[in-house]
Amino acid sequence: MAQSLAGQNLKYLRKLRGWTQEELANKLGIKRSLVGAYEEERADPRIEVLEKLGDMFKLTLDDLLLKDLSEVKNNYLARRRQQKLMSEHNVIHFVPVKAAAGYLAGYADTEFIDELNTFTLPMLTGGHYRAFEIVGDSMLPTPSGSIIVGEKVDSLEDAKNNHAFIVVSRNEGIVYKRIEKNNRNKNKITLASDNPAYQPYQVNAEDIVELWKAQMVISKVADQQRWDVNQLASLVSNLQEQVSLMKKKYN
Repeated sequence: MAQSLAGQNLKYLRKLRGWTQEELANKLGIKRSLVGAYEEERADPRIEVLEKLGDMFKLTLDDLLLKDLSEVKNNYLARRRQQKLMSEHNVIHFVPVKAAAGYLAGYADTEFIDELNTFTLPMLTGGHYRAFEIVGDSMLPTPSGSIIVGEKVDSLEDAKNNHAFIVVSRNEGIVYKRIEKNNRNKNKITLASDNPAYQPYQVNAEDIVELWKAQMVISKVADQQRWDVNQLASLVSNLQEQVSLMKKKYN
C-alpha cells in the first residue's frame, strides 16, 4: 500500500497560504497540537479533517493522500489557479460598505472572498486588485460613495509615503487615507485625510492587516465634487488657522 502523503501535503498547503499552525487548526476545527502531529507524520489526519482541507482547496482525497502537491511538475494547485486566471482574467472582488464588518473577519478566508461580487477593468493588468466602497467626506474631493480600486501591497515597507491606500486594520476597520511612515518609530503609522478639516492620527503598524494602493476611483457623475473659488479659499483659510495654532502650541 502506498504511503500517505497527507501530512506532507497539509504542511505544504498551510505554508502556501501563509497560515500558522494555530490559524489552520482554527479553520479545521481541531487543536494546534494535532496539526503539528500531522505535519511531523506522528499521526494520520482523520477523514473528516481531510474532507475539510479538500473543500478548502478544491482537492480530492486522492490528491491529498497520494500526490505530492509540492512538486512543480505535478502541482495541481498551480494548474487550477492558472485555469482560473485564464477564465477570470483580472477579476476584482468588490467590498461594499455593508460587507465591511464581514470583511474584517473574513479577509483571509477564500470562501468569504469568493462570495463577493466581482467585475473587471481591462486597463488594469498584472496585479492583485480589490475594490472598496467608501463613505464620508474625509477624502474630499473624492466623494462619499466612491469605489476605490486598490492594488495589493504585500508589506508595509513597500508602501510609499503620502500615497493613498485602503488601510485594513484591526482597530480602525477599512479606511481610505494617505499614509506617512515614521522613521524614528516604525511601530506607528500616521493616517492623513485629503480633507484638511480632518486631523491626521496614528495607528499601530502591527494592527494593519492589509494595504491596497489606490489605483482608480469610480464614482457617479452626479456625485462628483465641484470646487469653486470660495470653497478653495475656505479650505486654505482653515489650513492656515490650523498651522497658526500648531505654531503657537509648540512656541
